[in-house]
Amino acid sequence: MTAEDFRNIALSFPESVEHEHMHHPDFRVGGKIFATLGYPDDTHGMVKLTPEQQHDYIRSEPTVFAPSKGAWGLRGSTIVKLKLAKKATVRKALTAAWRNAAPLR
Repeated sequence: MTAEDFRNIALSFPESVEHEHMHHPDFRVGGKIFATLGYPDDTHGMVKLTPEQQHDYIRSEPTVFAPSKGAWGLRGSTIVKLKLAKKATVRKALTAAWRNAAPLR
């Protein structure tokens, strides 16, 4: 998986837009960030999951997913190691993150 693959999947969801946050791209729905690229470096992405979702993704693919550092990680912010990730797996994680952030309508 490449950063461009990650970007294309993130932008494929309804009402998803790309902005910039802390000097790297982020993806939002309804004004809420659900994913970012380029943190901690260009070989990683991040998906905002619930802590329970994060636990499940890390347990199923520990070489691909890891909690972000600090309090963000404790709240579900999950790092994705792009080179090791399969598109289908990242699509599922991004779908969960998008649903967590999307308006209920």
